Amino acid sequence: MNMSVDFAGVMMKNPVTTASGTFGSGMEYADFVDLSKLGAVTTKGVANTAWPGNPTPRIAETYGGMINAIGLQNPGIDTFIKRDLEFLKGFDTKIIVNVCGKSIEDYCETVNKLADTCADLLEINISCPNVKEGGIAFGQNAKAVEQITSEIKKYAKQPVVMKLSPNVTDITETAKAAECGGADGISLINTITGMKIDVEKRCFSVANKTGGLSGPAIKPVAVRMVYQAAHAVNIPIIGMGGISCAEDALEFIMAGASMVAVGTANFNNPSVTMDIIDGIKKYMEKHDVRDINDLIGCVN
Repeated sequence: MNMSVDFAGVMMKNPVTTASGTFGSGMEYADFVDLSKLGAVTTKGVANTAWPGNPTPRIAETYGGMINAIGLQNPGIDTFIKRDLEFLKGFDTKIIVNVCGKSIEDYCETVNKLADTCADLLEINISCPNVKEGGIAFGQNAKAVEQITSEIKKYAKQPVVMKLSPNVTDITETAKAAECGGADGISLINTITGMKIDVEKRCFSVANKTGGLSGPAIKPVAVRMVYQAAHAVNIPIIGMGGISCAEDALEFIMAGASMVAVGTANFNNPSVTMDIIDGIKKYMEKHDVRDINDLIGCVN
């Protein structure tokens, strides 16, 4: 039985990774998860300089998920390379580094510093606000997606995976733009903009007023967008959004995702990624599927 997948030229032992921002760089989970069992570990977002993040409170539970407005707090690329990448080098898993920034120059500087590291793939978070263009997220404009992808590719030595925002009218437009810009893959979806109000305190539940909604509530939207994107581009997809069991993961794979990323579910069950890998294997045994690649995009 084969569970390995070739993602943009990088061979993964299985199609399961973690979603950025929900797993740190694995250090917090190492007592609960055999990191070497994962196809890859996707790190929390890192920028060219340290970011303090948003004011607290920054997280609120919602029906079927959670809202977060962490603000991409991170230690900066230099500390990240010395601390996080050095830690991950000790495990038999691929490393996907999530990169964030506030300008194209920010992204390129970080990508350039990662060029000669042990990172296997770069996932570019383009839901960040472009400070030079009035704060509009890079990922909400197809032309901006193509431009930033093209610029990053000039500096990247690893395959580049553009993480797409679902907060758009047509996901296929930004997917095609990423492909036109030279992306080696795409990942989707990022969180959906949401809001929660504390009726007892009569105030917003997170200080930022709005935040990113994640968890089971967004899964049907995510599966639909992965399916649409898979039929619009010819580059591989990492699917994510509300995955909490093997069945959820298989939905994304059948919709066209070559890999899946598990996020919010890590908070409820720290070992959920291993459970999902085992569950996919059991499904394949039960249905006599000898190669996981036969399931990718099998629903048309």
